[in-house]
Amino acid sequence: MAASSFAMQSILTNPMIRISSGSRVNRFGIPAMYMRRNVSLKVRSMAKEEKPSEAATPVTPPPSVEPKPQPAFTPAPKVSTKFSDVLAFSGPAPERINGRLAMIGFVAAMAVEVAKGQGVFEQISNGGIPWFLGTSVVLTLASLIPLFQGVSVESKSKGFMSSDAELWNGRFAMLGLIALAFTEYVKGGTLV
Repeated sequence: MAASSFAMQSILTNPMIRISSGSRVNRFGIPAMYMRRNVSLKVRSMAKEEKPSEAATPVTPPPSVEPKPQPAFTPAPKVSTKFSDVLAFSGPAPERINGRLAMIGFVAAMAVEVAKGQGVFEQISNGGIPWFLGTSVVLTLASLIPLFQGVSVESKSKGFMSSDAELWNGRFAMLGLIALAFTEYVKGGTLV
């Protein structure tokens, strides 16, 4: 009931909409002006015309609303520190941590491949798993501690090294690591 009342009030008070109807009442006692089939809407264009039209009717601008004064200090929005919010699918941690791990993994995989001539799969089978697990634990803890303290990544990003740039670099590193492994698998040897 409240939603329909709000919808009708917004239609009736909108200066962009003119409603024209007769004074008829339907069989339920509802005035015809509230019936959808008896409502005609006039929409005006906000585009500027080069030549003013003589047949155009003057349009009154909507009443101006004075802006509310903003407080001198705006407090930062609260960041949830709940475990389920931080590690939620759309939360701040999963993609960021995976991206950071992928960036380190891609650079490390390429560096070892260039230095020793070992492919990704050979690196993993020759003792790469403990390094991977150790790096994963350290980077995950280093990423989660500030988030659990309520510090957002966006509050620490400035200029060129922004949080969006980190997300995109992480996404490209994830794709690069998968492409590197796939290419080495198809090729049957190292990329370089």
